[in-house]
Amino acid sequence: MDAPSAPFNSARHSLTAASSRHPMSSLAAILAACFAGGLLSLLLAAILAFRLQARHLHRLIAFAAGTMLAAALLDILPEALSLAPGHSEAVLATLLAGLIGFYLLERLALWRHAHAGEPGSARTGTPWVVLLGDGLHNLVDGVLMAAAFLADPWLGLSTCLAVALHEVPQELGDFALLLSAGWSKRRALLANGLSSLASLVGGVLGWLALESAQAALPYVLAVAAASFLYIAVADLLPALHRRHRQDGFLAQTAMLSAGLACVPVVGHWLH
Repeated sequence: MDAPSAPFNSARHSLTAASSRHPMSSLAAILAACFAGGLLSLLLAAILAFRLQARHLHRLIAFAAGTMLAAALLDILPEALSLAPGHSEAVLATLLAGLIGFYLLERLALWRHAHAGEPGSARTGTPWVVLLGDGLHNLVDGVLMAAAFLADPWLGLSTCLAVALHEVPQELGDFALLLSAGWSKRRALLANGLSSLASLVGGVLGWLALESAQAALPYVLAVAAASFLYIAVADLLPALHRRHRQDGFLAQTAMLSAGLACVPVVGHWLH
């Protein structure tokens, strides 16, 4: 260990130890992160949806993809492996199972959307279906952030950042759908805000379950890494390929690189 890094690692371990001695402080940190992350993504999405032109919004997808890849491969997965010495194969198997699980969930969602779009089917409930799905996603995000904070407060902060940045494009899509369905800006903002509060519920549930089940932490973190990897590789990167002519290779690559650098740079600054 070099001398300059010693104070940072000492502070990190002190914070982790203090969090384990005072479980209520870890719950407060989890709830604060869930609330701040949801509020940040909601406000950024609202500002962008109401102010920016569509051609600028799509470039955020590259930045979100970069943050998710960096968080999964440079933060979350290494932490999961370090918490399960001698069980790396089980952790990686959980990662693989998570990827397959998210694939199956997405195929189910695509199947349901395809049937909802058939002639004669009701379309009036679509906004509420989207909000329900968004709420469930936020609930899972809260559980994942709780797992990250219980493993290491610094990991929780970087995970919170990645979740918040990832949520911006999704929130933008939600705003676009609600506005196209005839909802007012105020109503769309309120609905998305209520949906984002589900992450607080997920944070509490994750804290209650994982505080007494530390052995499950590496595997929950592996699922978190799988979710980030799947969304980045299966959804965000293909979207960049589809828009390479409109956005430009250099612009997309610059935003992707910025996202890749953001998580380690912010993590180093926080340390």
